Amino acid sequence: MKQKAKAAIALSVASVMACGLLAGCDLVTTDAKKDYEQVIAEVNISKSDEFQKNTSYTGYQEIFSDEPIYKRDMVASFVSSGSSVMNSYGWTYRDTFDAIKDSLVNRQVYVQYAKLFLLTQTDENGDYLYSEEGKPERYTIAGYRAELASASDEMEKTLAGLRYFLTEEEETKAEYGLRVSFNSSLDSIEEGIIDYEDEHDHSETVRTTPTGVGTENEDYVPESYEIYTGTENAVGSYEKLDGSTAYTRRQAYATFLTNVRSSGLLDPDEDTTKVEELSYFKRELKSSYETALINKLADAFEEDESKNIDPAWVEERFNETLSNQSEGFKKESISVDDGLDGMSDTSFVLTAPEAGYGFVINILLPFSAQDQQALDEISQDKDDDYGNKYGWRASILYRLRATDQRGTWFTSEEDYSYDASEVTDAYKGTAGDRKYLFFKDSFSEKEDESTRYDALKNYYGKYTYNGKVEATEEEDGHTSYKLTPNPISIDGFIDEMEGYLNDVLGAGSAVPGSENHKGDKAYYTKPVEDYYVKEGDELTSEVDYSSFVYYEGSVNFDGGFDANHLFLEGSPENKALSVINELSFAYNTDTAGLNTYLGYAVSAGKTNFVGEFEYAAHEVCKKGAGHYIVVPSDYGWHIIYCTFSFSEDLFANTPEGGIPTPFSFNQDDVKTEGTFSYLFYEAQKSAAAATYSQNRQSDIINKFSKNSVTVYEDRYEDLSNLDLQS
Repeated sequence: MKQKAKAAIALSVASVMACGLLAGCDLVTTDAKKDYEQVIAEVNISKSDEFQKNTSYTGYQEIFSDEPIYKRDMVASFVSSGSSVMNSYGWTYRDTFDAIKDSLVNRQVYVQYAKLFLLTQTDENGDYLYSEEGKPERYTIAGYRAELASASDEMEKTLAGLRYFLTEEEETKAEYGLRVSFNSSLDSIEEGIIDYEDEHDHSETVRTTPTGVGTENEDYVPESYEIYTGTENAVGSYEKLDGSTAYTRRQAYATFLTNVRSSGLLDPDEDTTKVEELSYFKRELKSSYETALINKLADAFEEDESKNIDPAWVEERFNETLSNQSEGFKKESISVDDGLDGMSDTSFVLTAPEAGYGFVINILLPFSAQDQQALDEISQDKDDDYGNKYGWRASILYRLRATDQRGTWFTSEEDYSYDASEVTDAYKGTAGDRKYLFFKDSFSEKEDESTRYDALKNYYGKYTYNGKVEATEEEDGHTSYKLTPNPISIDGFIDEMEGYLNDVLGAGSAVPGSENHKGDKAYYTKPVEDYYVKEGDELTSEVDYSSFVYYEGSVNFDGGFDANHLFLEGSPENKALSVINELSFAYNTDTAGLNTYLGYAVSAGKTNFVGEFEYAAHEVCKKGAGHYIVVPSDYGWHIIYCTFSFSEDLFANTPEGGIPTPFSFNQDDVKTEGTFSYLFYEAQKSAAAATYSQNRQSDIINKFSKNSVTVYEDRYEDLSNLDLQS
């Protein structure tokens, strides 16, 4: 939840590891190395007016020298993001390189201030604020000198001067992140070398995976992780690509070196056998340490501001937001639709002007291509029993069969599957013979920070692949699969859905509603007049969308649905959401609905949805979260589940003139991760702390830049004038 205000510090000094974009382009001069070694700016904050006039900084100027910013840093930043910035803002080359220069200068001002801050900060009693485990009781000039004393050259001194202000954990994380970046860049080169078309054809479109799959815990650092260049005997926890050999990796490393060298970022005579001894690696390590120091300062500022933000203050913000939205929605000065579309863990809609607004997950079970074509060609004449489209559609719906869509999670380049035979709480279907699940790393039982991957949110993860799986181990270690998905009817899907809900939430949790046509063949053979509204004995042309409802049901939340617990892991509300979300990934062919916040936002009035869907979405939103309705459309069967809404029950229980809201703010709940109060509190605190940190950052750069920065514009004039050369 924590949002750190670091993005505005500067354009990062970019890595050009995997791309040869500089090679042969107009940015490279005849003698690239000499050109790139030019200093285009120098920064020394001890020369600033702010430093000179503050007596508390006396004696600290010796740790600062004129820090050079090189032309190669400027070019690398341009390669990383300059061209996209030019396109976005319509900037010229001069505009762009001036912005890059400012960015690099500001970054260095901020890095130097971070050192000064950590050396000098004390509380009102004079006690040092930032003593840390594994470091001296406080940072001192003497300690800084000692850290630099053993450095062998200028770069080592620079690195030592940054390391001094980092904890062992911060230093290790910075180094790990850099090694990951190097390996990722080498991976991208090696992928082009490996012949994937040979036996492992992964050209198929891969089924969308849940957000967060493979995301490493931000606190995770493996005990051993090395950059792999094709010559190492051990690389720790780095995972080699499928099909990778020492030969293909060495080829990738050679290409990488060619790219870096041709860009003037590597000396011709450097020993390249040890990648972490390269001058290029050390420059990138310097950037990584600087980023860690910038983050450390931002954390300190945000923590400082967070102390001023208590739950009582946040509760006032909640009441203000609720009041403002209530009045704004009534006057239509605030758009409910826009609010719902932007709803997230940091942006909340607390009320609505009427019942029916909410969110639904739509699981679409589609017609086959052949049946879809036949349906498209059917007449829509309501007066012809044989030509009426709804009647013909019903007969096609009867034979519609859906299948589990997760086959590519086995067969794509990344095999996400695992044999879950021993997983006792896996849902294995009515026959109990299914055994394959997905994303094992995301459901680790570990609770400590050594867990490598973040757990998936709102995805239960225990619904086995609905089909037969034949796995064969190949000689090269690759697993090949023969998959035979089980075709299921709409009745079969409802059984799967309610069976899984009952398995996770407890028997009887899924409760069928009054509309239930399971096994009812009469549903598929209705006369034409049943699909239209009657006025007396006369049949009108107005469609009666209620006639399409095939099935409805709801989840029985003991004590009623509590929106405050919707994202609270382990709560009935979150379990139900997670189950439906997982089934959507398994069966839904409406892929635009995957990885949304709570599904599709539904307005109380007219929508752009097809009529059958609109009717059902309105109905479930009025009834409230946990309700579901099954209806057809010209696309197939829709299983529509309400994840959250401003329901009729909510409004019925609201006193006249009151403000209906499914949420409540509880100051005690801010300590429980996942509750609404926690999310709202963290969002308010994070936003306030980020604003404070950004303001501090701007103030520091403004104050400490005066008389501390020297810029040599003539040394990058050739870059600024590229517009004139084109």
